[in-house]
Parts: sequence; C-alpha cells; structure tokens
Amino acid sequence: MQNGSVIQAERQRGSDVWEFRWREPGADGKRKHRRMILGSIEQLADEAAARQAIATLQLDLNHGDAWLRTRSTTISELAAHYRERELEPDKIWKTHSTKVTYEGYLNKWILPRWGKYPLVRVNAGEVELWLRSLPLAKSSCAKIRNLMSVLFNHGVRYEICNRNPIQLVRQSAKRKLAPVILSANEVHRVLSVLRVRERTLVLLAFGTGLRMSELFGLKWHDIDFQKNEISVTRSIVFQVVGPCKTEASQKPVPLDPRLGEALQTWRQYTSYRAADDWVFASPAARGQKPYWGQSLMRTIIRPAAAKIGITQRFGWHTFRHTYSSLLRANRTDIKVTQELLRHASSRVTLDTYTQAVTLQKRKAQSNVVRLLRASSAAAG
Repeated sequence: MQNGSVIQAERQRGSDVWEFRWREPGADGKRKHRRMILGSIEQLADEAAARQAIATLQLDLNHGDAWLRTRSTTISELAAHYRERELEPDKIWKTHSTKVTYEGYLNKWILPRWGKYPLVRVNAGEVELWLRSLPLAKSSCAKIRNLMSVLFNHGVRYEICNRNPIQLVRQSAKRKLAPVILSANEVHRVLSVLRVRERTLVLLAFGTGLRMSELFGLKWHDIDFQKNEISVTRSIVFQVVGPCKTEASQKPVPLDPRLGEALQTWRQYTSYRAADDWVFASPAARGQKPYWGQSLMRTIIRPAAAKIGITQRFGWHTFRHTYSSLLRANRTDIKVTQELLRHASSRVTLDTYTQAVTLQKRKAQSNVVRLLRASSAAAG
C-alpha cells in the first residue's frame, strides 16, 4: 500500500505549491520517485484540501491492491474516481443532462450522508432505510439508489471493491400520485389568455407531445411545411445541445395544418426566421440560444392559467401526458400511439421499418387537435 506524501514546496518565483510525491515501478522494474504539483497554496488552503485533490490519483496508484477493499476506501474517494472517468466535460458517452443530474444527487444527497463511509461498511439494509426516510418522490429515491449502484459497479469494474451491496436495496419508482392531465377545454382556456409566443409553444406541445428539450431544440429547417412534418434531430438541456433521448425519438412527427398555421404566424412575428435559426430563439441571447422553457412556464404560463382558475401545478411534460391520454380516449391504435409519442419499443424490426408519418398517425393527431376547435365552439 502507498499513500504517498504531501509537502508544501517553495518556488523561486510565485507562491508556494503543494506537491504530491510517491514511488512507482519504472520501465526497468525498479521503483522510481515521482512528484506532481497539485496547486498553489492559494488554490489549496491546507494539507487536507491537497489530500482531497489526490484521492483519485491514490486509487490509481494502488489499482488492484488489497488495501482498496479495506475500510480505508470511502464512498467519497470512489465518487471522485467515478467523476474523473465518467462525468468530466470531455467524456461524451453520457449526456450533459445526465451529468448534471448525477452531480446534483451526489452533492445534495449521497455524499453528505455516505461520503465518509468505507465501502465495506455500506450495507443494503441501512441504505434502504435511509431512502425511505428521504422527503422525496419515489422516483427520485429510485434514481438515487440507481446512482449508488452505478458507483459500486464502477468500483467493481476498476477492482476498487469486489461487491455491489446496492443490488439488494429495494426501492420502488412507482408514483404516489397520478400525473396531472389537462382536459382539452382547459388547454383551450389557457391558450386563450396567452400571447403569440407562449400560445404557439403550448399549442405545439399539446398537439405533438414533444418533450421540452425537443420543443426548444427545434430549428426552422427541421419543419417541412410542404410535407407537414417535423424532424426531431436534437434536444437542448440547460442550454447545452445534445442528441435526442432515444433513437426512437428521432422519428418524424406529423404537423397538423392548424399547428403549421400557428408556426407560420410565429415565424412572421419573431426576428429570427432564417432556416438555421432556433424556432424559439431568445433575443436576450441574440438568437444564439433558445428561450429557457422552465422560465417561461414558471413566470408566464402557469400564472396566466391560475388567473383563469386552473390552479393545478402543471409543466411542459403535462402536455405530453395530456396528448397521450387524449389519444387513448380517442381509441387510437396502440402502435400508432407509441409512434406518435416516439417511445422505444421491444419490437425493433417493426419500429425500424415504420419511420414514415403514416395516414393513421396524421388522423390520430388531428383528432386530438380538433378537440380544441370543439372546445372553442362550445365556449362561443
């Protein structure tokens, strides 16, 4: 086992620095002295901070040694190793939104409770009781449980530990409450009190079932007004552009004529109407980025709905749930519904050969959009 040593070294120019020194086998098999500058004394206030900075390196130096399976390796050290290998900005196999979500769960929940725990002391029963005590939705607890399992699997993969106790942790992801569903009449009432920007957004979300990340990730060249189709090729989360959620998500979406008219009206209204512009480009970002969807929902759309008596706490995903519910209410074929929502399917072959927008999908979508017209006529 080697812990190395941390010393404060003087420099002829500039501030003193913290150095980490250790020995490792060289090409000739003999152990060589190595050293690394960790940072200046301004960057790392004391030896404890310097030690924290080398947690991941120490794991690498002792890779495969028996001491990594003893009480000295903590959840915090394992998390540092995982972050370097999986969550750094240059690692492309996880989306930006996944990285942000994982960092949030690590910093707010996992590390404050388990960071100092040696890996060998973590047991399924204690983790299970802790998850049940958290003031969170079951789905959030399930995500925390899954991330802890990911950490231990990472440890097993790199031989930092030899077991994953989280595999035995029971945690349901079932919702305590059913998701909010709006009626066609309620959507019509909300649309009636919104201005053109928000009205276009809500109408498009309701009439297509697009996810928020896909809705704000649209560019004008993604919309084919001749074929009445929308190509969903990207998503945007926290203003970072990335791929769609799944391969199935990239299937074309039908564009009902009323939705097309609304988009054409918005295109005449906005200053950003070139083919490569964002459909909902933000003037504050000089058109380089789209609007923040959550901000519009929180500051404009929900307050407008509350003024007309719709007090349910809904969000962008509510329109996707509503779209799905109304498709079922209209007795839409389950396969057509699955394709309109662009959910992944176990019937891979069938999904692969049904990429086009079919007549059945157009009819099903139009039936839902037509409900708004019925609500409008009844209100008149």
